[in-house]
Amino acid sequence: MTASTTRRTTAAQSRIAAVGAIAVAGALVLTGCGDQTKKDSNSSSSSAASAPLASKLPASIRDAGVIKVGSDIAYAPVEFKDSSGKTVGIDPDLADAMGKQLGVKFEFQNGTFDTLITGLRSKRYDIAMSAMTDTKDRQEGIDADTGKKVGEGVDFVDYFTAGVSIYTPKGKTQNIKTWSDLCGKKIVVQRGTVSEDMAKAESKKCTGGKKIAIESYDNDQQAQTRLRGGGADAGSSDFPVAAYAVKTSGGGKDFELVGEQVEAAPYGIAVAKSNTQLRDALQAALDAIIKNGEYDKVIAKWGVEAGAVKTAAVNGGK
Repeated sequence: MTASTTRRTTAAQSRIAAVGAIAVAGALVLTGCGDQTKKDSNSSSSSAASAPLASKLPASIRDAGVIKVGSDIAYAPVEFKDSSGKTVGIDPDLADAMGKQLGVKFEFQNGTFDTLITGLRSKRYDIAMSAMTDTKDRQEGIDADTGKKVGEGVDFVDYFTAGVSIYTPKGKTQNIKTWSDLCGKKIVVQRGTVSEDMAKAESKKCTGGKKIAIESYDNDQQAQTRLRGGGADAGSSDFPVAAYAVKTSGGGKDFELVGEQVEAAPYGIAVAKSNTQLRDALQAALDAIIKNGEYDKVIAKWGVEAGAVKTAAVNGGK
């Protein structure tokens, strides 16, 4: 769920190439990774002993053999349930590779996106990994709508870069190409995302009483269902998600991307400010899989090479 305070666009050629690659990636879902929701307690101690970066973890997590991950598991292809109910996608695959470095399992637990940081704060989760954009507001615990401080904020380990895209019913673009073209129209978005923030900000700029009608949902699949049923003029999601929906929904007959993706910014793994040891262990694990090639394999599998990072930054969001 992407955000940035500086608007940027990416080349149309990269967008088209990534869409095609995502279609191929969909066929690999069933063979790509195991069930991320299960842990093997019998092997946790031996895995930790042989893992190269296990010593970097907090002792409580190393002994438990599990990192509890808060995630909105309805955001294909980043994280979602396959036809057998397994949690699959970009994030679970990266987590699995990082887990081998740390000697632990990443256990994904489903939650609505706008409650993940709260769950992290209450220690329901150890981390949040859910296409969450690293922003200064989130780092500092600032509510994006009110500008007021609502918590201590979180630290991020940045692992991917993505922008925001608009999509419409196929063949019914109504000349929508930019966010300003949405004035006087209805858009569906996921609650708590920057797509929602951008729609609200753009609506304030609309003139002549033609505001943007915004319908917000708990997850992106609900928003897509509303648009598919004719209940809105457009939808918005992070580019990888929008592109995946365009290629897969209705066999590619339901939606089409319009305009260019904007607001390119990093996805980050969110960690409590107080848990610097876990943050640094995750950074080391991510750097390790970037260096050994496992990161590139995951990114290529899902056809999103344009968003790959070269190093694991902490709090790189603006």
